[in-house]
Amino acid sequence: MKKRNNFYPAFVVIVFFFFTLLHQTDKLLIGSLQLPVSTTFGLNDLQWGLINTGALIVGTLFYPLWGYLYDRYARAKLLALASLIWGATTWLSSIVKTYPQFLATRASTGVDDSSYPGIYSLLGDYFPPKVRGKIYGLLQLAQPIGYLVGMILALMVAPMLDGKLFHLEGWRSIFLVTGTLGIVMAVVIFFGIKEVPRGRSETEFDGMEEIGQYRFNWPALKDAFKKKTMWFVFLQGFVGVFPWNVIIYFFFGYLMTERGYDSNAVLFTMGPLVLILAAGYFIGGALGDWAFKRTYKGRILVSSAGVILGAIFLFFALKIPIADRTAFFILMSLAGLFMPFSAPNVTSTVFDITLPEVRSSAQGLENFLENSGAALAPTLAGAIALAAGSKQVAIMVVCVSAWVLCFFIYLGALFTIDKDVKSLHAQMKERADLKKLESEA
Repeated sequence: MKKRNNFYPAFVVIVFFFFTLLHQTDKLLIGSLQLPVSTTFGLNDLQWGLINTGALIVGTLFYPLWGYLYDRYARAKLLALASLIWGATTWLSSIVKTYPQFLATRASTGVDDSSYPGIYSLLGDYFPPKVRGKIYGLLQLAQPIGYLVGMILALMVAPMLDGKLFHLEGWRSIFLVTGTLGIVMAVVIFFGIKEVPRGRSETEFDGMEEIGQYRFNWPALKDAFKKKTMWFVFLQGFVGVFPWNVIIYFFFGYLMTERGYDSNAVLFTMGPLVLILAAGYFIGGALGDWAFKRTYKGRILVSSAGVILGAIFLFFALKIPIADRTAFFILMSLAGLFMPFSAPNVTSTVFDITLPEVRSSAQGLENFLENSGAALAPTLAGAIALAAGSKQVAIMVVCVSAWVLCFFIYLGALFTIDKDVKSLHAQMKERADLKKLESEA
C-alpha cells in the first residue's frame, strides 16, 4: 500500500503529461493543415486567419473563468469536463460541412485551451515548492513535443488516411482521432485523478492529517494583488509572449524565403530545435528548484538568465551568413535551450507567493494577459517586416527587445520576491498553528 501511495503522485503527473501532449497536438496541428482545410472550404488568407483568431479570443476570455472555477470547485472533475469539451468540439470540427460551421467549431475549441491553471494548481498541492519547477518543466516539455507530433500527423499521416476512415478527408480523420483521444483522457481523469486539499503540500502542513478546506474568496485574491512580485509577473507575462508568437508565425517563412530552406531542410532543422526547446523547460525548472532552495530569488535569477541568453544567442544566430547553416543551427539550438527557462519558474513563483485557494485564479489572470500580448505580436511583427522588407528584422527587433525588457522586469522582481515569499509562509504558518490548536481542543 505504501508503494502505491508513493507512486500515485507520479501517476498524476503521467496522466497530465499525456493530457498536455495530446491536447497540444490537437491544438497546434491546425497550422500544418492550412492547405487541405483551405482547399476543402475554399478559404483565402483572411478567412484562414479568422479561424485561428477565433480560438485565441475564446481561450483568452475563458482563462479568468476557469481560474475561478478551479479555485471554487473540484479541479479533477473540471479537468475531465475540459477534456470532454476538447474531444467534442474537435469531433464537430471533423464533420461540419461549411466554413461558418468550421469557424464556429474551431472557435469553440478555445474553451478548453484555457483549462491549464487547474492542472498546475492541483499538481502544486501534490508536490512541495522545492520540486515544483521540475514538475512544471516536465509538463511544459509536452507542449513543443505536441507541436512536433501535430506537424508529423498533418504532413505525413493525414495524406495516408485520406478517404480511408469513414471515407473522410485526411484532415477530418486526424481531427476524429484527436477528438476521440480527448474523450478517452476525460474518462481517465474523471475516474483516475483524486482531488487533494488546497495547500496540502505546503511545508507548514508537514505531518498534519487535517489541514482544513480552502476555497476561492475575494479577500485572498485581493491579497495576491498586494504582492508586488505579482505585478512584475503580470507585466513580464504580457511582454514575454511576443517572441514566442513571432517565432511561431514567422520563423518557418523566414527559413524558406530568406535563408533558402526547402521543406525537408525546414523539417530536419525544426525537429531537433523543438526537442532542444522541450528539454529547456525541464532544465530551467530543475535549475529554478535548485536555486530556490538556496535563495528565494533563485527562480527569478534563472528566469532572467534564460531570457537574456536567449536574446543574445538569437541575435547572433540571425546574423550568421545564409551559407553557414551549421553555425546557424548551433546558435539557434542554444537560443532554444534558454528561451523556455522562465516558463516553469514563473508558474512556480505565482504559487510561491499566493494562497492556495486563489492560485488558479492568479494564474488564469496571468495567462489572460499573456494571450492579450499574443494577439498583438503577429500584427506588430508583420508591420515591421513590411516596413523593413525583411522577416529577419522583424524577428530580431521584436524578440530581442521583448526579452531585454523582460530581463529588466525580472530585475525589479528581485527586490520584492523575498518579502512576498516570506509573507506567504507566515500566512500558512498561522493557518497551521490555528489548525493544531483546534485539533488539541
